[in-house]
Amino acid sequence: METKELNNNQIVVGLDIGTTKVSIIVGLKNKFNKIEILSTGKAPSNGVSRGIVANIDKTVESIKIALDQAQSKIDFEIKDVIVGIAGQHIKSLQHRGQIVRDNIEIEIGQDDIDKLKDNMFKLITIPGEEVIHVIPQEYTVDGIDGIQDPKGMAGVKLEANFHVITAQVGAVRNIMRCVEKTGLNPKELILEPFASAVATLDDDEKREGVVLIDIGGGTTDVAIFLDKIIRHTAVIPFGGNIITQDIKTGLSILEKQAELLKVKFGSSMYTEDQENVMVSIPGLRGRDPKEIALKNLSEIIKARMEEIIDLVYHEIKVSGYENKLMTGIVLTGGGSQIKNLSQLVSFITGKESRIGYPNEHLGNDSKDKVTSPMYSTGVGLVLKGFEKIKNIDENIENDSEVTVSDDSKSESSTESGSFIDRMKRFFEEDIN
Repeated sequence: METKELNNNQIVVGLDIGTTKVSIIVGLKNKFNKIEILSTGKAPSNGVSRGIVANIDKTVESIKIALDQAQSKIDFEIKDVIVGIAGQHIKSLQHRGQIVRDNIEIEIGQDDIDKLKDNMFKLITIPGEEVIHVIPQEYTVDGIDGIQDPKGMAGVKLEANFHVITAQVGAVRNIMRCVEKTGLNPKELILEPFASAVATLDDDEKREGVVLIDIGGGTTDVAIFLDKIIRHTAVIPFGGNIITQDIKTGLSILEKQAELLKVKFGSSMYTEDQENVMVSIPGLRGRDPKEIALKNLSEIIKARMEEIIDLVYHEIKVSGYENKLMTGIVLTGGGSQIKNLSQLVSFITGKESRIGYPNEHLGNDSKDKVTSPMYSTGVGLVLKGFEKIKNIDENIENDSEVTVSDDSKSESSTESGSFIDRMKRFFEEDIN
């Protein structure tokens, strides 16, 4: 088998370890600078609960099955992967930082901004938690606020508001352990809402204000964007699995039957065409088949979806950006496929909503079609991987320059790189 390095400028592999599924997506950048999907692999996720690894061996087995599927369709070895991180342990907070510069005659440069951001990684957090992402919101120079990019300005006191995201070190360590045990190398850890946003949102939406709601199996991730900056993140501890459990309990049927009913006939709003429509469920061991009314199924789904949407709407309100979301709401993730969900979201929130599909930013020649919203995170991880490569290349090109012109470059080197390095040091300590 031909072996190719995956840290070149052409191929990136995304690994999404979710509550219901593990998916691997292999992406290629073609000569037209478009991303094509070369291969995919998917397996049921048996060792993850609400985004957190609960069983190492089962999670490793799921990753191996997905890896074998993806590997069988390509002629090179998958080694380096971009890994998504999510779950209940993810928390976010707003923090303001400042530095005082020594010489006002020297203009503010990237080093000053990096120093300000580095201070955020030293925040005192709850024991067992660590800062994984630091996103600057806006800067203040000598009392003048609302500055998006202070480079080149003169000033003594440089301040900034930051959106800081923390995660439990143990939870991250377990994810990396699972990936390492399959023989893969986790090159980057990326917050899954960031990845889903890259795959489903366009620049106009992120600039004018939008809410991304990623409904997974165990959790629902919320991310608010304005002026192309992520302003607020939250994790709701409910997802598609709890709807399945509600159907199972409410209709007294098996879990696998409840999942099939939800996928094939589920609707988040009762419609007239469901009146008097019945679905027959096979009985167990000689028992008679069970008749299920679609109206009852819709009522069960609607009740739980309303609860999830209400929790999301609460996050929108407390974020302070409720009245600044000009482009409304984008729904993605496997749970967004329930019929009439966008209408229910619009009814509850009063905002326009649409379903976000992950193929919007892909080339037409993809060998494996990834049109379902359930692949939004996986495709987004591939896209984020290419963004990182582009930033590294630009950094190399600008090595001889005094300043670096892109804020995201420092984010790449400061955030993911340093956190990955810290985690790898933990592994080395275990070995020693």
